[in-house]
Amino acid sequence: MASVPETGKVYPLLGRPQDSLALGGPHNGYSVAFATYLGATYDASTTNLSYLIPQPPTSDKVAGPLEIVISFLSPITPTSTLRQSIPASYLNVQVKGESNVDIYLDLNGQWASGDRGSEIVWGLGTWELGSSGKGLKTWRITKETEALFSEVRDQAEWGTLHFTAPSDVRHEAGTSAILRQRFARTGTLQNEIDEDFRGIMEEEPVFAFAKSFVLNSTKPSSKVGSDSVLFTIAHTQDPVVQFASARGLTYMRPLWASWFPSVGKLLSFHYMDYQNAAKLAGEYAARIVEDAQKSGSEDYADIVSLAARQIIGATSFSGIPDDPILFIKEISSNGNFQTIDIMFPASPFFLYTNPRWLAYMLEPTIEHTLSGQYPNKYAMHDLGAHFPNATGHPDGNDEKMPVEECGNILMMGLALVQSLTYDDETSAGSPWSSLGGGDFDPNPSSSAFPLNQLDTRDDIIGLDDSWGGSTKGAKQARKWVERSYRLWRQWTGYLVEYALEPSHQLSTDDFAGPLRLQTNLALKGIVGIRAMADIAKVMGNEADVKYFKNISDVYVSKWEELGMSRDGSHAKLAYYWYGSWTTLYNLFNDALLCFHLDGTSLSPSRSSTSAEPKALSLDYDGQEQQPLDPDKKHNDHHHSDKSKNNSTGFVPRRIYERQSDWYHAVRQRYGLPLDSRHLYTKTDWEFFATAVASTRVRNEIWESYALWVNETSTDRPLTDLHDTEGDGGFLGAYFMARPVIGGHFAFLALGRACGGKAVEGLAFLDKDDGKGKVHFEVKAKDGQDEL
Repeated sequence: MASVPETGKVYPLLGRPQDSLALGGPHNGYSVAFATYLGATYDASTTNLSYLIPQPPTSDKVAGPLEIVISFLSPITPTSTLRQSIPASYLNVQVKGESNVDIYLDLNGQWASGDRGSEIVWGLGTWELGSSGKGLKTWRITKETEALFSEVRDQAEWGTLHFTAPSDVRHEAGTSAILRQRFARTGTLQNEIDEDFRGIMEEEPVFAFAKSFVLNSTKPSSKVGSDSVLFTIAHTQDPVVQFASARGLTYMRPLWASWFPSVGKLLSFHYMDYQNAAKLAGEYAARIVEDAQKSGSEDYADIVSLAARQIIGATSFSGIPDDPILFIKEISSNGNFQTIDIMFPASPFFLYTNPRWLAYMLEPTIEHTLSGQYPNKYAMHDLGAHFPNATGHPDGNDEKMPVEECGNILMMGLALVQSLTYDDETSAGSPWSSLGGGDFDPNPSSSAFPLNQLDTRDDIIGLDDSWGGSTKGAKQARKWVERSYRLWRQWTGYLVEYALEPSHQLSTDDFAGPLRLQTNLALKGIVGIRAMADIAKVMGNEADVKYFKNISDVYVSKWEELGMSRDGSHAKLAYYWYGSWTTLYNLFNDALLCFHLDGTSLSPSRSSTSAEPKALSLDYDGQEQQPLDPDKKHNDHHHSDKSKNNSTGFVPRRIYERQSDWYHAVRQRYGLPLDSRHLYTKTDWEFFATAVASTRVRNEIWESYALWVNETSTDRPLTDLHDTEGDGGFLGAYFMARPVIGGHFAFLALGRACGGKAVEGLAFLDKDDGKGKVHFEVKAKDGQDEL
């Protein structure tokens, strides 16, 4: 709220403080009025809300309006994992005008628990900031009886809320209506604390600060005054999760605790670091806008800027600098912990922003599986049924998505390896990878990607060293892959057996139910096998390189025969489902991993060998998988006259072209439906698919998504599942605040992939685009044409 003493008016700004006030007026010395809301501006880390309060003229001059900007900063700092690990945000209030104004803020106990009946306790702490004579004061609010590692309505039931302000502001804790009415009358608070601890909504206790700004002057020549006040909001937990690690069930501490010996030190550093954090976050925000504008879309920069904080907000940094870990929660859909098919759609954000965070996110799954706590041969779906309990599935009864998760983790693994190998900043997978020191830690007991050597650059401390590059990158890739190579090979072995013809099973789109012979799922598994061939190169295992490359080449040729419609115009939802179609979003990783450049002048150099493959025995269910002949012709295939070895790309270019044209044909008002069964879309996959479509098709579908954002009304965070027609509403499954919208960064990640050549390798999609260039071959079968 804002109060203007000269007029006796109080102005509600955020929330509904007017519900505690007597409307109309004047009542008890104040009247309620409403400011003019000027709108919001935002970038990847900041949201600014602007208000205007008109002021009546005085006897000697006409007073200009009072401007108030409330700025929320949750900094995304790709060059500083230390800062990103701090669970805190900034709230800056800026005022400008010729009238004095008082500002009031409060928080209630709903920040401490998802159960409104919870009893809470609170207190106020103060401390000095060095020898400056200035200090801070912090409200601390927590549940009276914390429930460790439990949640209510997706909200933690343990931990402490910290609300911090400079020591010269006024404070008070008490009943919401009493404090708000007192501020409305007096413009200040009493520096008192109600110590009658109670329930969250029992005479609703709030924790308030008030700041008075003196902006006017009696001097006729004085200029418009301006000032600001900074608050911070943090929620600390120690421990953050429990994790079935290699050493057993472990209470995991927050990563920030390795650098800050106390919460007070953490909060003090965070408050005083505002300018540095804002600078780093601002550089990130500006860069993603710059790169997004290269797409040619007017909407894309806004789309990725809107998504960024939602993605990182689902994560929690843990571990120690020797071995950092990033935990991630499947918010709203079911709360699963470290779900592989949540990490996979989120991965473009991490690959573009800071690939080391993807490595830290994969680490818990790798460590847990290597320790022998998961019995199945395929990759596990998640580390726990509900966050924050990563207790694993020792019985092997997690949600079964075997082809899905094996394909996902293999593709993420190779993407991570490729992000380490580059020559300079222009060819790095992330714009920030090359910054910092280039030393390699050869200690075999430490992580391949430790945080022990933090840098100082431009007088900013606590910055990451470089990510990969040159010799360091090759050594890091080898160290990372070598430790878990048997897992990568094991997961690929499963795909060799089951990817080409997936049995009746779930894909990541489990809300749509299980289905056999899914075309898109099979492609995921096949690209996963192809990825293993390049992972094997890191180890110099030429036998595995040839073996898995051989199989993937044969499989992808057979897949085209089975998965494309009879007229070749689009991919079917399932091999047997004639007349159906699907968004072929797993095609994206063929390009992200540079396979689409095979056979072109843009192809990255690949090591060659004349050595024959060694005999391999991938023993699953007692059967040995034999090598296949990549040149075998399939006489019933209408592309059978084209040898795979003579085509361009791993997945043929014609697949890209035809899917791109198909997306144009089936686009709806609010986007691209997932498949022919329904009109709903999954926005992460929508952005995967359009990243490898023609520029025209890509931008028109992004335009539809932007229309959905602008036209539909909701008080919920971004969803990744909504209707593409009607009111564009949520479905029965209210997916919201999920990190999967990291998929919106697909084009940004692709723009940096393959040494910056990935998008150039798709230029064939824009040749003669929009002129109806593709004519499909129609094959009649059983006297009928497929429609």
